[in-house]
Amino acid sequence: MALSSNGSGPTNARQPILFANQLWQQQRWYAGFLILLGLIAPILLLVFRQPLQPNWVWFIYAPSGLLLGAGFLLYRWRSYMETRDEGLKVSTLFSSALIGYDAIRQVRVQPLRMAYQDKRRRIAPVMKPLLDKPALFVRLKGDETEMAAVKKSLGSRLFYDEYIAMPVPDPDAAAWEITSRLPDRMGQNLGGRRRKKRK
Repeated sequence: MALSSNGSGPTNARQPILFANQLWQQQRWYAGFLILLGLIAPILLLVFRQPLQPNWVWFIYAPSGLLLGAGFLLYRWRSYMETRDEGLKVSTLFSSALIGYDAIRQVRVQPLRMAYQDKRRRIAPVMKPLLDKPALFVRLKGDETEMAAVKKSLGSRLFYDEYIAMPVPDPDAAAWEITSRLPDRMGQNLGGRRRKKRK
């Protein structure tokens, strides 16, 4: 457990990555529309006594909407970062990476837009509402093989250069929780109102 950035109470060491939550908020209405259409269309076919066989396509709308909604919820459930005793776990839909604290060089809190200063990096529509919000930046250290393994696990949406960039609900609390576990305690620019006071 860690204190929240406003000092109001404890924050769980596990936080969702908001890319998945943003996708759910944008696409859930589409999934609901498919379900609703799939329920109404067969009823209308029966009311107006239309043959069902040529119109069988309407019967796959509801199952398709259910599968789509379930996929978005699974993505939302699987996308998170968590500080554990053995390291920082970052999970995506299909894979996850457990990063030892000795492999973390630096922790920052800054706007997510900083991760997309390179014009070659494509900004997906789902990311745009999050660009100006504070995000957790974790800089790693290691050789090219280790960096390539992390990128393969997390994908280019989260990992770029030496950084993992994650929009989370309380990046300040996450930054302090990770920094407190670093062997050399070298985290910088932790953001928020919880900077350590100099003696």
